[in-house]
Amino acid sequence: MGSAGLARLQGLFAIYKPPGLKWKHLRDTVELQLLKGLNAGKPPAPKQRVRFLLGPVEGSEEKELTLTATRVPTLIDHPLVRGLAFTSLKVGVGHRLDSQASGVLVLGVGHGRGLLTDMYNAHLTKDYTVRGVLGKATDDFCEDGRLVEKTTYDHVTREKLDRILAVIQGSHQKALVTYSNLDLQTQEAYEMAVSGVIRPMNKSPMLITGIRCLQFAPPEFLLEVQCMHETQKQLRRLVHEIGLELKSTAVCTQVRRTRDGFFTLDDALLRTQWDLPSIQDAIQAAAPRVVAELEKSLRPWLGTQEPPGAGQPWDSERPRSALGPESHVGH
Repeated sequence: MGSAGLARLQGLFAIYKPPGLKWKHLRDTVELQLLKGLNAGKPPAPKQRVRFLLGPVEGSEEKELTLTATRVPTLIDHPLVRGLAFTSLKVGVGHRLDSQASGVLVLGVGHGRGLLTDMYNAHLTKDYTVRGVLGKATDDFCEDGRLVEKTTYDHVTREKLDRILAVIQGSHQKALVTYSNLDLQTQEAYEMAVSGVIRPMNKSPMLITGIRCLQFAPPEFLLEVQCMHETQKQLRRLVHEIGLELKSTAVCTQVRRTRDGFFTLDDALLRTQWDLPSIQDAIQAAAPRVVAELEKSLRPWLGTQEPPGAGQPWDSERPRSALGPESHVGH
């Protein structure tokens, strides 16, 4: 495998992160599996060198010694002498997931670590499915947090929930235009709005570009959220604040990322596929799409906006309402 295998480890790939696993542990596991695969190849045949060895003269009955030219293997490149060929490999992590969340996690290796920066600069949206339960509130918005309140939810209907979600989406779409710093009276801004590439080019709060209810079976409900600049904690807070707007309470039981930019669940490698051949194949399969999508996403902004610093994270940690970038939804 060796250098040929390393040459195919240049790009981006996605894996499926299970809940309960920290992203650092996942990255270290992938690095270890890649190194194991790179070092598993059969070593090349040892090089030969000529040495003059002292030995008896053939056909001579006398104890006479002479030097004879002999080819012998050199052991300088033997694995037991040199050690492992590959001892370290850096894998970069894209938009992170906390330990409780699951779903698509993009990693980069080789020049793919630089492409992760391009993904940050492109401000691509991400899709999540977020599951909630009505009737209780906890200190950390999670189901297993410390219980602080229990409420009724019999009055909550699908129509009321859909109305709240529509207001949330409307307020965030207005904020998206504000943070994009575009003059909507210009032809350029109009064309970008029509093509759906309006996005902020500076750090901003979480912005929701789409939200809808997929399932409603009280006390449980399932939301699909399309957003950017989010953290998973902010998504859990969103469930909590939706519960308050419904004159009840709610906790989040699941946050699952189903898409990160141009990587979807179909691209994500499962735990049994975290090996060198599977990752190499995934990188090669995604490479043309990565180049095309990044070029399409970054082109409208080239020359018009100053890009952020390389590798700068976009997740906003400032505490604010998840229902709207600046204010709560009106009752």
